[in-house]
Amino acid sequence: MLLQQFINGLTLGSVYALIALGYTMVYGILELINFAHGEIYMLGAYLGIIILGFLTAIGLTAYSLPLSIFIMLALTVLFCSSYGFTIEKIAYKPLRNAQRLSPLISAIGVSIFLQNYVMLTQGATDKVFPQVFGSAGFELFSTRITYLQAAIITTSGVMMAMLHVFVMKTKTGKAMRSVAQDKLMASLVGIDIDRVISITFILGSGLAAVAGIMVAMYYGLVNYSIGYSAGIKAFTAAVLGGIGSIPGAMLGGIVLGILESFGSSYISSEYKDAYAFIMLILILLVKPEGLLGKRGEEKI
Repeated sequence: MLLQQFINGLTLGSVYALIALGYTMVYGILELINFAHGEIYMLGAYLGIIILGFLTAIGLTAYSLPLSIFIMLALTVLFCSSYGFTIEKIAYKPLRNAQRLSPLISAIGVSIFLQNYVMLTQGATDKVFPQVFGSAGFELFSTRITYLQAAIITTSGVMMAMLHVFVMKTKTGKAMRSVAQDKLMASLVGIDIDRVISITFILGSGLAAVAGIMVAMYYGLVNYSIGYSAGIKAFTAAVLGGIGSIPGAMLGGIVLGILESFGSSYISSEYKDAYAFIMLILILLVKPEGLLGKRGEEKI
């Protein structure tokens, strides 16, 4: 039972971590809380349903389910990354030198717009995601693990590792860290600040798209409001791990998922959303910079 709840929490926490990475990267670069990020995750879930439905209609899923899932993931990431890029150019870039409250209000406005846009175009009722994996799975130490849970944990782990390598080892990643540390000095040595910011939004939106698809597969239901609750929890995970820290976002998401799973199982499922915020309050009281955050140090 204990290990089963750990696996459930790790599955959920892996998703929170992917969404939290988008929050923490944008904050590390712009010191902006992108409250529209949860809606990108929601769009990913809806796009997954639409694309998979189209592939099923043309018979591709019957021919090759793995190929269909790959195409669905690729197209959803492409679309959501485009959304993230567009949102940054329209809603945030014109306000880059404005008072700090202005971009925050703009982010909330984009969030509300996207929610209503999806509600009007897709309807207010829940949408069902096709059960492509079913309930098949395997036993590990007397614990039932479905293939879907294993796929979510593995995919999230691989993507987080790839992001970490990208940020730490590539030229673009080094540019991102330079901009996060000091925008003025980065621009003086020839780094294109606008390009770095655009890449940050594209990467974060792509990760959120994958998270949206995985949650849709896991729970089987999607609605226009899922981005709000998941976004708030992912933001909590980012703060918990240390806002602006990529390893912190990963750790915060996993800790949050495990805490929610154990709390729902051993205390009460009615208060599962409250456990995250209780932990956040305790962390902020004891260690305001978060679990892996460091004051005055290089971000991301």
